[in-house]
Amino acid sequence: MNPKKILIINGHPDKESYNYALSAAYRKGVEQTEAILKEIKIRELNFNLNLQYGYRKRTELEPDLLEAQELIKWADHLVWIYPVWWGSVPAIMKGFLDRVFLPGFAFKKREGSVWWDKYLTGKSTRIICTMDQPTWFYRLINSSPSHHAMKKLTMKFVGVKKVRITAIGPLRLSTDKFRQRWLDKVERLGRKNK
Repeated sequence: MNPKKILIINGHPDKESYNYALSAAYRKGVEQTEAILKEIKIRELNFNLNLQYGYRKRTELEPDLLEAQELIKWADHLVWIYPVWWGSVPAIMKGFLDRVFLPGFAFKKREGSVWWDKYLTGKSTRIICTMDQPTWFYRLINSSPSHHAMKKLTMKFVGVKKVRITAIGPLRLSTDKFRQRWLDKVERLGRKNK
């Protein structure tokens, strides 16, 4: 059996953030297994965030985005790590999604139909996101908008059926013990390749 190919995609714009510590914890877990790991740190990519013409006119992809597409195609398992800001993902990550998950790469609309073909089938995803509110409050009161956007309207839209979410919060005012406990849990996820 071939080793699992795992791609971590970190969407936090600050390399000193807790999200980067979570990436390191997941990586540490994976490194204890036979899996092959690669990473995309969106903040380090050189690209225009704006899909300036929408789908009306093609915007040429920068080399970093072409490489990101190749890594996404290569991976069996995508691990998205990002903070929830204003019920969504950071602008840099949204720009990455807009520019990378294009028709012809991630999906294709069918001529004369409301349906589409999904091009990223056979993959699984783990979403690890942090927030400043309790996770139960985000789910029950705010209806988890970023979870729905990433799981249903992005990952499942392009064919990724198996999507698991690990939500961590509230991060603001959290203790070192709380943060370390989550780093340990995320390392275990990496060790399980989940």
